[in-house]
Amino acid sequence: MVYFLIQMIYVVVQPNESIDSALKKFNMKLQQSGVLRELKEHSHYEKPSEKRRRQARRRVSRS
Repeated sequence: MVYFLIQMIYVVVQPNESIDSALKKFNMKLQQSGVLRELKEHSHYEKPSEKRRRQARRRVSRS
């Protein structure tokens, strides 16, 4: 079974706000929401053993 979590990211643009600042806000919200990270993780199949190995390396590098 496949579950999809749909997250809408939107930015309210003020009348006197430039497109550059609106894009900057959008990119910041995109990074904070983790949508890109999630997309990269699910872009290809990862074996469970590879996933455990990657998480173990991440734990070692953080401590």
